Amino acid sequence: MTIDIRAFYQVTNPSKTLAFDNLEDLKLYIDFSSVRGGKIIEELRDNITFFSPDEPTCQLFTGHIGCGKSTELLQLKFELEKENFYVVYFESSQDLEMADVDIGDFLLAIARHVSQSLVEIKFHELDKLKELLQGAWKILNAEIIGVKAKLPVLGDVGFNSNEEKFSLSVGIGEITTRTKGDATLRERLNQYLAPQKGKLLEAINTELLEPAIAKLKQRGKNGLVVIVDNLDRIDSRVKPWGRPQQEYLFIDQSEYLTKLRCHVVYTMPLALKFSNDYNNLTQRFPEEPRVLPMVPVHYKDGSSCEAGMELMRQMVLARAFPNLDASKRLSKITEIFDSIESLDRLCQISGGHVRDLLRLLNNWIQRQRKLPLERQTLEALIRSRRNEMTMQICDQEWELLRQVRTRKKVGGDRDYQTMIHSRLVFEYRNYHGESWFDVNPILLEAEELNPEG
Repeated sequence: MTIDIRAFYQVTNPSKTLAFDNLEDLKLYIDFSSVRGGKIIEELRDNITFFSPDEPTCQLFTGHIGCGKSTELLQLKFELEKENFYVVYFESSQDLEMADVDIGDFLLAIARHVSQSLVEIKFHELDKLKELLQGAWKILNAEIIGVKAKLPVLGDVGFNSNEEKFSLSVGIGEITTRTKGDATLRERLNQYLAPQKGKLLEAINTELLEPAIAKLKQRGKNGLVVIVDNLDRIDSRVKPWGRPQQEYLFIDQSEYLTKLRCHVVYTMPLALKFSNDYNNLTQRFPEEPRVLPMVPVHYKDGSSCEAGMELMRQMVLARAFPNLDASKRLSKITEIFDSIESLDRLCQISGGHVRDLLRLLNNWIQRQRKLPLERQTLEALIRSRRNEMTMQICDQEWELLRQVRTRKKVGGDRDYQTMIHSRLVFEYRNYHGESWFDVNPILLEAEELNPEG
């Protein structure tokens, strides 16, 4: 079997998210739940389908950026659809400026994607939502001086040249397009929506979500689930009044996140788990956030975790040999790598971070352009990546990293939040669900982490 190196390169794209309704993508999926401390997606699913199918649920899902949350959420979508639920999945970064998110534009994003996904359902009473959108459009028109001729006529938001009827998703899309790249317009929009966020939430519930669920159930569905991905990417910068944006949205505005009258699953920034306000967050949401940890490639004592390593090897080999079973793939390692030790080095240096492994592998293929892949090329890429990472680390952070390496713990200090967000520190879970932390393995050989050696 000759391996097409171009196809291998394309299928190791670290930005690719597996689609569970695609048979070819399914061949690439590796279930890491056995080494990640539990079947997190099953728990999220069962909370909806078994424990509370007819009452709205609100669940938070977090983990390091790039650890595989989107893939797991798409699996959740697939599982929920098998249980006859209608699922609306979307990436919040499509609609929101992640450095400047407010609750008003967040609620509009949910309304847009639900109405867009359910376009075949006719919503007869959208008066409150239409009124709110027209008010917002008036504000935006007023802010653009001298170019009004380029905008729809005031009051026409939500209409296009091909339709005479009002479309909620079109109207919100027009507003989102207008404001996403313009901080001044976003500020004006949020000033308009802020005092009306209760009215907006109620309108979304009564004019959109409740009618949608009723009509879905008439068609034999068990309910509506909204999965909002990429909220974990919300910037941690401080709002003008001094409140960090992540705490503002997930804690201060939690009332609006939890009171949508359908099942919702949100991704959440992992750094919030280490915020001084984390206890407040857990009090405001019905359940504690589920954490998707790294795939353990070593244990807390530093010894190799063979179960995690085996699954990481399979994740790589499945992309080269998707039609072979696990045991036969292992016999093909030297067709891809110059030795099994080179593959193991790749898995170990990734620290069990799925996207980091794929990025290194993808760069390795691109750099060498032939098989088998050679260890010396990987080592050059590791050194280059380590140099990039060390440039951002200050002396105080090096000291904190040395402490993490020794203690396997982190504190609630904002410096720790920054290091976790920057993937300098990884979280792992053992079989009992207990967490521990370690330094990203790519930094372990840095001189700054070993000042005496």
